[in-house]
Amino acid sequence: MDTLTQPSDTLQAYEAGLPQGEVRKVLQPSAISDPNFQNLLKFLMDWINEELKHEHIVVKSLEDDLYDGLILHHLLQKIGGIKLDVEEITLSTVNQKRKLTVILDAISQHLELEPSQTKWDINLIYNKDLLATLHLLVALARHFKPDLQLPPNVCVEVIFVEPTKIGMKTEKAVEILTLSSDGDSSLKSDAFDILFEKTPDKVQDVKQAIVKFVNKPLANLGLTVTDLDSQFADGVILLLLIGQLEGYFLNLGSFFLTPSSKDDQIHNVSFALDLLKDGEIQQNPINPEDIVNRDIKTTLRVLYSLFLKHKHS
Repeated sequence: MDTLTQPSDTLQAYEAGLPQGEVRKVLQPSAISDPNFQNLLKFLMDWINEELKHEHIVVKSLEDDLYDGLILHHLLQKIGGIKLDVEEITLSTVNQKRKLTVILDAISQHLELEPSQTKWDINLIYNKDLLATLHLLVALARHFKPDLQLPPNVCVEVIFVEPTKIGMKTEKAVEILTLSSDGDSSLKSDAFDILFEKTPDKVQDVKQAIVKFVNKPLANLGLTVTDLDSQFADGVILLLLIGQLEGYFLNLGSFFLTPSSKDDQIHNVSFALDLLKDGEIQQNPINPEDIVNRDIKTTLRVLYSLFLKHKHS
């Protein structure tokens, strides 16, 4: 939900130098003190320090110690055997950014990521953005150390901020840092389970953010979603939404525009999930019957995967 607010000290720091109309994502200040979030910070610092202990490197702050690329380069050499032709010590801003660019380009190449798939960039890392730094380290750990059991189900509340002529425009969202598959495979809960169980007061904020997101492309078809719990159950609006966002032409003969039975609805939802899987948007297994049966957590999981890819489209 969009609001116009007087910015807190944290938001004022991000507003400084932020051009009008430009959107930036920041951590909700209260999220930083969350025990799960702090556990992930400590885990990643301990991991890096263990990897680099023979080089007498000690990381005490992820954003402050990794921003210039020096430790990232050492970490890449240790976990991936990647040696880059960059200066060991760089002091000027220009040289530090040049070095960091080479390192981040190498990471994207080895992780086979397109720019649109990364949740970090040189400016975010160099400007010591903690959220971007965490996404980068989690991606490195998953790729180069797949047996490393990251703390699972870590999600944080973030705020999208945009300076306007009349104040700071803000929008809340929940961002997933790690999934259940990052930890013990026997764990069956994920970030949305935790959201509903631990912070049910935030569920409505998440739903409102998703409603706003889906209504923008659906407006092109003259459609409006007001109830996530029911309007996606038959798969029709979900398919139309995917078509709008992904640029698909959906043959009306491939799904039921007016489903008359539960089997028709399951067919529609299954078709939608297949499209998301083929587009590498939703990889975790989803039971189509859960959506048909109006399980809001499952519906949110699917819509959130689209949100992650297209939120700034």
